[in-house]
Amino acid sequence: MSLDALFTFNVDVADVPRGLPLVAGLTGFTDSGNTVSQFTDYILDTLDSRVVGEFDHDQLLDYRARRPVIYFDQDHLTGYEPPRLALYLVKDEIGRSFLFLTGYEPDFRWQAFSDAVLELARMLDVASMTWVHAIPMPTPHTRPIGATVSGSRDDLISAHSVWRPHTQVPATAMHLVEFRMHQRGDDVVGFVLLVPHYLGDTEFPAAAIKALEVISLATGLIFPTDRLREESREFLAKIDEQKNSNEELSKLVVALEERYDKYMEENAVRLSHLDDSGPLPSADEIAAELEKFLAMKRSTEDSAGDSLFDS
Repeated sequence: MSLDALFTFNVDVADVPRGLPLVAGLTGFTDSGNTVSQFTDYILDTLDSRVVGEFDHDQLLDYRARRPVIYFDQDHLTGYEPPRLALYLVKDEIGRSFLFLTGYEPDFRWQAFSDAVLELARMLDVASMTWVHAIPMPTPHTRPIGATVSGSRDDLISAHSVWRPHTQVPATAMHLVEFRMHQRGDDVVGFVLLVPHYLGDTEFPAAAIKALEVISLATGLIFPTDRLREESREFLAKIDEQKNSNEELSKLVVALEERYDKYMEENAVRLSHLDDSGPLPSADEIAAELEKFLAMKRSTEDSAGDSLFDS
């Protein structure tokens, strides 16, 4: 399938600058802490942007699984918001341009979608591709958010990949794009952020900040984060208030802190602001730790509730 059959340019392709970094984040699968949704909205809300082109959602989206929104005003319909998977041209805080691919993760035609993204990257001579995703992990919110880093950037993988398992994982569409770009010899890196499990269903501003930070690490782009940092301070204050008023929740967080600190010490792993690195536990060891966490969580659910914010 040709690029034209799946993607439509909204501008003259000759007017799109060549040699720019490409940043990507798609929603749909997990998006723990609403990380991708938050940093996507933040980029488009705070930076100058314009749509370069859009993918054909009639070919890529399962409407019955993810129904679009239509507005009902008492006795008539007032508007319809179609889903969007689009490529934007954006300027960072100091005016440097980059390409931004964002929207829903395709339900169908992953091979054709990855073909189209690779063709766009070739046509626009992109300098690099950086994408971000987020999954839940048994880590405490009181410790830095870690990441699993993959792709062709050995410098970023060595310095910033906290968890490097040998395991099978459910793939996303961007995994396929990264895999094929890496095979082609392109400059590509993926960051999977490890978000505290118990905050996976919330909007966790610290995860969005982390996403912007890792994009900056990979591309040198500069993003304004003042608003997000203020939201993060308010959010963390609410978490601490909930934790301090509930003994079981407090014990849960303390237990996660102890396990996190022990893991980091035993494996000599350091986060991005430190230099040392060391061997990481196997997938079986991580799975065992996750099982311990879930067992503890089940034992405290009656008193703690399903969410930190149920009360």
